[in-house]
Amino acid sequence: MKKLVLLIAIAVFTGISAIAQEINWVSLDEALKLQKENPKKIMMDVYTVWCGPCKMLDRNTFHNADVVEYVNKNYYAVKFNGEGNDVVKFNSRTFSNPNYDATKAMRRNSPHELTRYLRVSAYPTVVFFDENAQVIAPIQGYQQPKQLELYLKMFKNDDHKSITTQEEFNTYYKAFTPNFQG
Repeated sequence: MKKLVLLIAIAVFTGISAIAQEINWVSLDEALKLQKENPKKIMMDVYTVWCGPCKMLDRNTFHNADVVEYVNKNYYAVKFNGEGNDVVKFNSRTFSNPNYDATKAMRRNSPHELTRYLRVSAYPTVVFFDENAQVIAPIQGYQQPKQLELYLKMFKNDDHKSITTQEEFNTYYKAFTPNFQG
């Protein structure tokens, strides 16, 4: 009986800790408001509902405990459907998706105007913004936790500001030692 109670307790606590491993996603509007109160960089996941690698990024990387902890501490995290129908205000402009087709809501659809503005040409793309909501860089493709760690830390620490060539980035990349698990 004691073993059963212990197993149930472990299962409950494991389930609770798994639930707690969530990035605090906010809208772009919310992130911009939060930046005014407490300046932090923004990490935006530009995804689509039909994109397999987007789902892998969400499941494998954005639920990784190290990624969750680091992002929640150092960034405002935004999820943005690159082919969705939201109306977004950014940089004194209003962006929408005038060619959005509701009958294609779960398939390929028209790219959102903000997606084009951010020069996102593939999904998933993680777009990083500085504390003033200026784009630092879009990072295309599926990133495993240790791959994303490089960009999370490079942009957080402003190391990218001293990298001006591909060769300098390659040197930075080779010298980087990831600490995230997974």
